[in-house]
Amino acid sequence: MSTDRAPAAPSPAADEAPLRVLLPQILPALVVGAGSGLLFLGISALSEEFKHVLWEDLPDALGIGGYSSLWMITMLTATGVAVGLVVWKAPGHAGPDPATTGLGGAPIAPGAVPGLLLAGTLALAGGVSLGPENPIIASNIALAYWAGRRLAPAVPGIAWISLATAATIGALFGTPVAAALVISEALAGHPGPDSLWDRLFAPLLAAGTGAMTTQLLAEPTFALGLPPLTDPGWEDLLAALVIASAAALFGLAACYLFPYVHAAARRLRHPMLMLPLGGLVLGLLGALGGHLTLFKGLEEIKELTANIGGWSSGELAKLAVVKLVALLVAASCGFRGGRIFPAVFIGAAFGLLAQALVPEVHPAVAVSSAVLGVLLATTRQGWISLFTGAVLAASPAVLALLCLASLPAWLIVTGRPQLELDDNGRSLR
Repeated sequence: MSTDRAPAAPSPAADEAPLRVLLPQILPALVVGAGSGLLFLGISALSEEFKHVLWEDLPDALGIGGYSSLWMITMLTATGVAVGLVVWKAPGHAGPDPATTGLGGAPIAPGAVPGLLLAGTLALAGGVSLGPENPIIASNIALAYWAGRRLAPAVPGIAWISLATAATIGALFGTPVAAALVISEALAGHPGPDSLWDRLFAPLLAAGTGAMTTQLLAEPTFALGLPPLTDPGWEDLLAALVIASAAALFGLAACYLFPYVHAAARRLRHPMLMLPLGGLVLGLLGALGGHLTLFKGLEEIKELTANIGGWSSGELAKLAVVKLVALLVAASCGFRGGRIFPAVFIGAAFGLLAQALVPEVHPAVAVSSAVLGVLLATTRQGWISLFTGAVLAASPAVLALLCLASLPAWLIVTGRPQLELDDNGRSLR
């Protein structure tokens, strides 16, 4: 006699339980998503206006070239002084040491948020080689956590952190896909009884809301206008494998140097020594590398790729090396900002260098593979590295190449130091 049994029908209570859990998450996710997107857009607009004043209006009024060596050295040093004052005097000292923070993390005190946003805005406008992601994410986490714990104390604190992180990443990239990949990667290390999509429901809604807020108000785009790759061949795969691995090694060099540069900066102890001196060094690097090595790098990448074939291999090598050193200095001296956007510029310059050395390599393959390799080395975030490389190329055919190219690059970087330190100044692995 068969012992097989028909599967039991799910009970109404079992069907309704996920709904009772998920439906109350909709409103908080919408609010956190929209608020995170608006804060990102507000800080971005403010820094752009301030940048216009500092680098166009003011030098024009003084009859000085906005990107002359003298003005770059003066402005970066002045930015170091201004940020140093904020870090020294603002409540909470503008948050923790940025060298020890990544995307997300524990919430900082709400009182430190104004100083962190001010320091980040000054760095963005002043030409420091850092992006907006870390200060904006940290601020949104702090505000969402503080408000959420008071308005809905029954909701676990980690939920507010997850919502704010996802919402801000969605706003930064203008799409919830990047946030979904980052959150999925984080959840993989913290398995739970619920299904993945149950756990992604609220963060994905927050990310989508943040992304739509950015899309409706700013219409961002990461496409570089590279020639599309329509019919990839074996030579394209070989180029992707080699360039991604070489770029990973290049990015890994920065990771090995990071604790030493950071330790040298920390010997100065006081922010009014570290940051002005760091600003002076950044100004000198800007004078050496030119204006494309300043700022977070997104607009500069578009200017770089708009003239493919017009840069010599020596010029591209200089841009990649100077930007890498500028990133190390900025992150080590206490400037508030993220490291992803400058790393993308470094990858783009490295990819164009490879294409200049071997003109037969397709530009989309060269740039996207190099960005993938540098991001894998510096962030150890596999999905976000793949996503960024694919978005920059804006060519679906590149995605398969990048997936394969990520494997040898990952073998190079896994278990190695990354571009983030622990509280004792040691590299994370």
